[in-house]
Amino acid sequence: MTEKVECHSGYEYAERPTAVWWQGQRLEVEEVEERWRIPGGKCFRVRTVEGLVFNLTYVELFDEWRIHQL
Repeated sequence: MTEKVECHSGYEYAERPTAVWWQGQRLEVEEVEERWRIPGGKCFRVRTVEGLVFNLTYVELFDEWRIHQL
């Protein structure tokens, strides 16, 4: 199953996540608390409007997102 993240993309893809799909619900990102790069990808720690916190990883090689609830 592909995990789904909506994001703002300006000069490059996945500049900032705007929403995450979790357990069949679309959760809007209220704040990007932290962002960092890893070899072959981008990582974000986000807080949703509902107060849930996730680590989101975009894996460039596979063009896919990985979602981990904290």
